[in-house]
Amino acid sequence: MARVDRTQLLRGVSLFSGCSNGELKRISSLATPVNADTGEVLAKEGKPGGETFVISSGSALVTLKGKKLARLHPGDVFGEMALLEKGPRAATVTAETPMSLYVLDPREFSTLLEEVPSIGRKILSALVDRLYEVERTQRL
Repeated sequence: MARVDRTQLLRGVSLFSGCSNGELKRISSLATPVNADTGEVLAKEGKPGGETFVISSGSALVTLKGKKLARLHPGDVFGEMALLEKGPRAATVTAETPMSLYVLDPREFSTLLEEVPSIGRKILSALVDRLYEVERTQRL
């Protein structure tokens, strides 16, 4: 499966939108490429999670209690809360097609924060923005 340039892909991910080219290159160097087959469960609702996924190619379905919530495509990220807290997954994410993804685990994220603390602040800011957006849409 062809992969897009990691740094270019990360540049379009909202979670990393505030990062500089150098910061994106460092994130990219730590991200591990993985493939998923159609039907593979990448994150299971209620189960512990530790890693974050960025979709490079393919699509995934997000469900909660069996209800379809969203479809994810290249450039989308999921599992990002796991970078901060290894809590239970909020939803199930299943590959709808063969997928290529980049995975960042807590150990890699910790290394990233130690080496480039500014990235942590930018990611936290993006997460807060995302939470505000969720809250706003729930009020409508």
